[in-house]
Amino acid sequence: MRIREGADRDLITLQDIERAAGRCFRDLGMDAVADDEPPSLAMLGRYARAGGLWVAAETAADRPVAYVLVEAVDGNTHVEQISVHPDRARRGIGRALIEHVAARARAAGVPALTLATFTEVPWNAPYYERCGFRRLAPEELTPGLRKIRAEEALAGLDRWPRVCMWRDLGTA
Repeated sequence: MRIREGADRDLITLQDIERAAGRCFRDLGMDAVADDEPPSLAMLGRYARAGGLWVAAETAADRPVAYVLVEAVDGNTHVEQISVHPDRARRGIGRALIEHVAARARAAGVPALTLATFTEVPWNAPYYERCGFRRLAPEELTPGLRKIRAEEALAGLDRWPRVCMWRDLGTA
């Protein structure tokens, strides 16, 4: 599996990946999440132009099978979204994307990776804990993470338990 920067030619494929990955939430009774629209082409394009879109594909020229969106939040690298097509799940692709992002952040002197996720979805918080993240207590949230959580609440995601997570990169 190769990881490369995402490009405009990938964006429609990324929406397809997101729709397919989202359908897995239906099995957990999370139909609203399953039915949620993927990030818009404009949003994906903004991440790509800002250097915050990475994709995984068999070869550099192949269509992506997974992607990660990252942005700076309070001096850390925040994983906004990571999605793997369900046909390619459980093969270490998501972990490879996380490790790629961690290596780039570490090389840039960024102290940590952060993310917000569902606590009770097996491929969310429990998975990220296996990838070296820890759950943050509410009083540990940075201003940017508090803002992200407030936006998630407004979007209705708090119908299911959520948590922010932190992975120290050892650069502080």
